[in-house]
This record gives sequence, C-alpha cells and structure tokens, in this order.
Amino acid sequence: MSERAASGPPSGRSRRAVYVISVAAELAGVHPQTLRIYERKGLLDPARTEGGSRRYSDRDIAQLRRIQDLTAAGLNLEGVKRVIELEAEVSRLQAELDRLRQEAEDAVERTHRQYRRDLVPLKQSPVLYRGR
Repeated sequence: MSERAASGPPSGRSRRAVYVISVAAELAGVHPQTLRIYERKGLLDPARTEGGSRRYSDRDIAQLRRIQDLTAAGLNLEGVKRVIELEAEVSRLQAELDRLRQEAEDAVERTHRQYRRDLVPLKQSPVLYRGR
C-alpha cells in the first residue's frame, strides 16, 4: 500500500514523480534492489513512465524513509506493511471524525438558531388564566 493511497490527496509537488530509481534509492539511503523488494511487498507504488520505468515522488521518498525507520526499529517488512496500513486507517478515521464533529457542531448551531426564532419575549408571552 502506498502512502499516496493512505493519506489522502497529496499536494501537486509531493505527488510529481520525478526521481529515477537510483536517485530515489540514494535519497532514501538504500540500494535500488531494496526499492524493488518494497514494491513487490506492496510497500511502495511508484509511478511508471510509458516505457515502464519507475519514477518516485517526494511522497515516495518520505514513505521510503518511514519504512527505513520502522525496519531500523526492528520490524520485518510484513510488520512495516501492517503499521503503514494501520496509520492510514487512523488517518482516514481521524478525517471522518473531524468531518462528523463539524457536522454535529453545525447541527447544534442550526438548532440553536431555530430556538432563538421560536422563543417569545417575556413581555409578549401569554398569561395563563387561573380562574378564581
């Protein structure tokens, strides 16, 4: 799973796939073959040229660095994949929670506005007749 898919729409600059595999590997501090392994394991999804050459974006480089951090912490590639999937799920759920929280706040505000229209000032309120 790529970080692009995991964390929502990336900015134009971070999404632009401009690095060839050797440059991406050097930027991430790994061997180009490592990038191919990561791709086979589903940890990366680089863009492809019409000729099939891999092209890596700034987002991909950040993903590579995250993979390196996790493997340096002792996780195997399957563990890294699971952590990245869980981070993506947390990110998706946080965005959904933020959206729902905003919808709830908007609904409360609409309700409060409605109450203010329905309230009758005290001087205009009807007086109950209590008979003798």
